[in-house]
Amino acid sequence: MVDDPSAPDPSTLLPPATPVRLLESDGTYRADPDWAVDLPDDQLVELYRTMVMARQIDAQSIRLQRQGQLGVYASLRGQEAAQIGSGFALAPQDWVFPSYRELGVALTRAMDPRELLHVFRGTWLGAHDPAKHRFGLITISIGTQALHAAGFAMGARLDDADCCAVVYLGDGATSEGDVHEALNFAAVFNAPCVFFVQNNQYAISVPVTRQTKAPTIAHKAVGYGMPGYRCDGNDVLACYAVMRRALEHARGGGGPVLVEAETYRMEAHTTADDPTRYRDERELEQWRARDPITRFDKFLRDHGLLDDDLAETVAQAATAEAQAVRAAIYDAPHGDPLELFDHVYVEPTARLRAQRAQLAAELAGQEA
Repeated sequence: MVDDPSAPDPSTLLPPATPVRLLESDGTYRADPDWAVDLPDDQLVELYRTMVMARQIDAQSIRLQRQGQLGVYASLRGQEAAQIGSGFALAPQDWVFPSYRELGVALTRAMDPRELLHVFRGTWLGAHDPAKHRFGLITISIGTQALHAAGFAMGARLDDADCCAVVYLGDGATSEGDVHEALNFAAVFNAPCVFFVQNNQYAISVPVTRQTKAPTIAHKAVGYGMPGYRCDGNDVLACYAVMRRALEHARGGGGPVLVEAETYRMEAHTTADDPTRYRDERELEQWRARDPITRFDKFLRDHGLLDDDLAETVAQAATAEAQAVRAAIYDAPHGDPLELFDHVYVEPTARLRAQRAQLAAELAGQEA
């Protein structure tokens, strides 16, 4: 191999030994001059409002699924700081390419959660306009949205556009071939793309220790010639500061960045999953003590930005919005189950035709 003098020094790409953390587990703030947070007081309170709102809507969405109003739902509980802290760092012109768990990021893009939940109701494609909010369609196939983001970022670079593509992934997605291709292409083309990995410790039931032999997810970035950053994913201020740095790097022509936010999925992978079969309550309790909203609540109170009255006002507003979401989903029409078989092939296969006929017969039986 010919030495390339423009190739980066691998040692400059290595992630820090410990994740960036500005809030201790109990919410105590530890200022770090390398990771300053420049948000004014009203934006800090808005961070809190959005996190509380996300949790309330998330809880209501789980109830909707349990009552048969959603086909399935993927909770974000425990990941509010990772999603909302990183989302706050985005510029209006940036584009988000989500998976299926990014309700919190959607709220930072001023999206109506009612539109987002239609996907989980069984209708197809959802109801939001991606261009309006610069928030792509929910992606169910693991990791494919990374290719969309890398391609968009490559185009942005060719157009000399002042925007970044941000793709949200889980730790399990980094084991997928699509993500490898996206990382490689984004690096080779020096594309303004940030790969934001929410390491929530499990790819459905497989722990991250069985997903990879890399020391951390962020270390994988070195193999692609891009920097890898790590942050405490339950610390909303650290997530904001690290994402802002990553976006500055990408937007400034430095090429893609991989960010690993170390967090924890407090609920099941989806409502179709039983996490008690692969993790124990002690582990759950350890992470519950690091709850991202509780930590930030402490920070705001320590800085005179939150008291009981404001916390109650925020909680009531979040409850009202979650109930409005619930009412809207309850009143929404259900899709035609047989539409599942439409638009798959121009000429349906014999197996698909048989499956469609079987489902039609079952539905007719229910109506009889």
